[in-house]
Amino acid sequence: MNHRLPIGRRAFVCGTAPLFLPASVFGRKAPSNRITVGVIGVGRQTVTVNLKQFLAMPDVQVVAVCDVDAWRLANARQQVEESYARQTGAGVYKGCRTFRDSNELLADKSIDAAFIGAPDHWHVPLSVAAIQAGKDVSCEKPLTRFIAEGRQLSDLAAKHKRVFRNDSEFRSLENFHRAVELVRNGRIGKLHTIRSGVPGTDVGCPPQPDMPVPDGLDYERWQGPAPRAPYTEKRVHPPKSYDRPGWMRHTYYCDGMVTNWGAHLNDIVQWGNNTERTGPVEVEARGAFPPAGSFWNVMLTFEAEYRYANGVRLYYKTDSPYVRFEGAEGWILAEYNKPLLASPAAILDSKIREDEIRFPFKSDKQDFIDAVKTRGQTLEDAEVGHRTMSVNHLANIAVKVGERLQWDPAKERFTNSETANAFVKKAILHPGRG
Repeated sequence: MNHRLPIGRRAFVCGTAPLFLPASVFGRKAPSNRITVGVIGVGRQTVTVNLKQFLAMPDVQVVAVCDVDAWRLANARQQVEESYARQTGAGVYKGCRTFRDSNELLADKSIDAAFIGAPDHWHVPLSVAAIQAGKDVSCEKPLTRFIAEGRQLSDLAAKHKRVFRNDSEFRSLENFHRAVELVRNGRIGKLHTIRSGVPGTDVGCPPQPDMPVPDGLDYERWQGPAPRAPYTEKRVHPPKSYDRPGWMRHTYYCDGMVTNWGAHLNDIVQWGNNTERTGPVEVEARGAFPPAGSFWNVMLTFEAEYRYANGVRLYYKTDSPYVRFEGAEGWILAEYNKPLLASPAAILDSKIREDEIRFPFKSDKQDFIDAVKTRGQTLEDAEVGHRTMSVNHLANIAVKVGERLQWDPAKERFTNSETANAFVKKAILHPGRG
């Protein structure tokens, strides 16, 4: 399947400002030593977190931004130019180009790398287009909408030798990083059980009326590869706002918390279990959806149980965000924004020796940029991101099918259900109004 998207209704749109100042203006690093980045999708997460991180990096220059929403696009350019103006001390900077069409940004050979912060249904199509355009890619999580497109993406990145980073920051959070190093080095003995949790989705939404498309939003392009549906505000995002978007709760575009926060927590599960390039062999799950007729229709709560070939059991459910590793000699609990806990507590005083398994500790953005420079491998490349997302998709599929499923992680197919295999190649769309 060719996901190269032509310029037209399925091209993610992002006017151009042609003035581009070289890095030497900044008095920082020479242009040859700095990675030029184009940012596609400048919504809430991009402007509040991701763009700020790139702008603060001395070895990066953000040279272009792209979005289908004209208001967000203008704000992003202003954010870039004001940031660089402060850094130069000159009080002015006019070097950020804007695009309404992602293909035009990706065709620009002066751009080394693309950061993709568009909604979930665009992650793989845009990543594929960027790889085919010769760009290195950092893509927001959750990386995929279904398992087969993750395999395509990973294989394509490897074939074209492009650096890829799944943009999840949890490997850069000290407590999760520390927990994995302790587990991988045997501090809790033989690992036998892992428990992970993510927040639930407890916000309902009644049926919504069709609305006029707001000025400045190219809604046709926003929909891109998703099923066509009439515009209503809670399907997209509030106009001229960075409030939480409605698309995160609609299965045309996202699968809810099972994949959203699951992309963070189950990445730590896979890392700690040393299964980040494979997956479980069995899954059973149950979950609850909103009442029939609800506009937002992603799964509200769920519980899933997995078995890995190494005998480890994973229990994944809606709860608070955490990962707990349990072994023959103790346990370690890593919770989001909380101190690391362990039993016995002395585990936390253990030092990781030079001859043991150690992982680099750096931000997700720096991990990506370092790999772009060295042509090395990121800590969370396309294969790792794909395998993490497969764990989450397996739970979603198991809920949908309602059976205990046997999974072959090498062939990436179910061995006991063709009904389940049908979902490997497509997203699971909950029944109801579009």
